[in-house]
Amino acid sequence: MGIDYTQLHDPNAEYTMRDLSAETMGVTRERGGDRDVEITDVQTTMVDGNFPWTLVRIYTDAGVVGTGEAYWGAGVPELIERMKPFVVGENPLDIDRLYEHLIQKMSGEGSVEGITVTAIAGIEVALHDLAGKILEVPAYQLLGGKYRDEMRVYCDCHTEEEADPEACADEAERVVEELGYDALKFDLDVPSGLEKDRANRHLRPGEIRHKAEIVEQVTERVKDRADVAFDCHWTFSGGSAKRLASAIEEYDVWWLEDPVPPENLEVQKEVTGSTITPITVGENRYRVTEERRLIEEQAVDIVAPDMPKVGGMRETRKIADVANQYYVPVAMHNVSSPVATMASAHVGAAIPNALAVEYHSYELGWWEDLVEEDVIEDGYIEVPEEPGLGVTLDMDAVAEHMVEGETLFDEA
Repeated sequence: MGIDYTQLHDPNAEYTMRDLSAETMGVTRERGGDRDVEITDVQTTMVDGNFPWTLVRIYTDAGVVGTGEAYWGAGVPELIERMKPFVVGENPLDIDRLYEHLIQKMSGEGSVEGITVTAIAGIEVALHDLAGKILEVPAYQLLGGKYRDEMRVYCDCHTEEEADPEACADEAERVVEELGYDALKFDLDVPSGLEKDRANRHLRPGEIRHKAEIVEQVTERVKDRADVAFDCHWTFSGGSAKRLASAIEEYDVWWLEDPVPPENLEVQKEVTGSTITPITVGENRYRVTEERRLIEEQAVDIVAPDMPKVGGMRETRKIADVANQYYVPVAMHNVSSPVATMASAHVGAAIPNALAVEYHSYELGWWEDLVEEDVIEDGYIEVPEEPGLGVTLDMDAVAEHMVEGETLFDEA
């Protein structure tokens, strides 16, 4: 018999003075139309994609079901189960209050940042799908309306010879010509064969030249047919990051992503201010509070929140609003299934400063099989006009690709 996470004891959750439940807040007035709806259950199923995606479903007494997705990671389904008693019986249309309610209830379990925020985000995305269906509007409408009909997608590219500049250039050309993308990203934290010590974060001159050669060959191959970004996965020291950024200034680099670890804001600010190469950061920050510091300190040229990781759709909208005050574009990091990818596209449609949404699964042949609709066509996502997120899970595909030992959640 497994652990019942809904019954875990937490005095902070039980005695908080900021309990925002409908009962405590006195939100009891009858609502018009078909808006008197109650949540009856929350379930998860983990799918074994190129990441272990955690899909979330929220069920109601009206028979309407909302589907969402949390950022991947161990422990997320258990946290979502833990939070189920805090939302069952609530009206799913109160998205903002329920989000803050969960943040407060889970404060003792780490809702400032980390996987607790991720788990809450999975519920929040499902609430947007559910609320859209109840109100019969697409999710972007819940976020304020539409700036664009389609969302640009940038393809995260890989090759078996990831450290070979020519192989990277060949793949870039293939993705542009054969797959139709006009925005790409490649990794620069790849072995050059010149490394002496993997722990000290220092780049030797030959390593800098190797990475600059990847940048040169890829950007020269595609030229104006595509924008190209390069990812460092928070790998290098401040000094090495500055030298790398300087070495690639002469090339047409869309952005250089996460060149230094995320913890030290001062180092990040120094690196960004040292170069004309655009610097992008954000996937390792949580909620608007942390992203705000990057933006207000002008430590980024482009901010890159990961929607189901940073806190959800409304939280990403809040980050975009702050960024817009500093004229900073938003390029959403994304390693999700079609569910959260489409949710990110809805956010992108609703904010003025959206650049693109990442697609990280072009090598996974069954990615789009998880939903019944087409998602990406010719490098763009057409933002659906159907209620909610506008995607429908193919339950047979979900069942086929579940993580071993997982249980399929109930159908709608």
